[in-house]
Amino acid sequence: MGIASGLAVFVMVWWLTLFAVLPFGTRPDPEGDLLTGWRGAPRAPRLWRAIIITTLVTVVIWLAIEAVVRSDFLSFRSGWLALPEK
Repeated sequence: MGIASGLAVFVMVWWLTLFAVLPFGTRPDPEGDLLTGWRGAPRAPRLWRAIIITTLVTVVIWLAIEAVVRSDFLSFRSGWLALPEK
């Protein structure tokens, strides 16, 4: 995988992982709005913690993707997925 495609895969995996990690450890505002009762966004979302966890998980997932891409496990040049020769 080249630099551009590796970076693109990393960014896509990072965004997907961020949306999976964001709800961890957050609690809604217990009082809520006095008029409507809507509790809304959490009082302490801890975004830096979510960003750090997201980056660490993304590095692990990206390394696994890179290993599969570099291996011959899913290769169209050899193995069970090989294209027929002309």
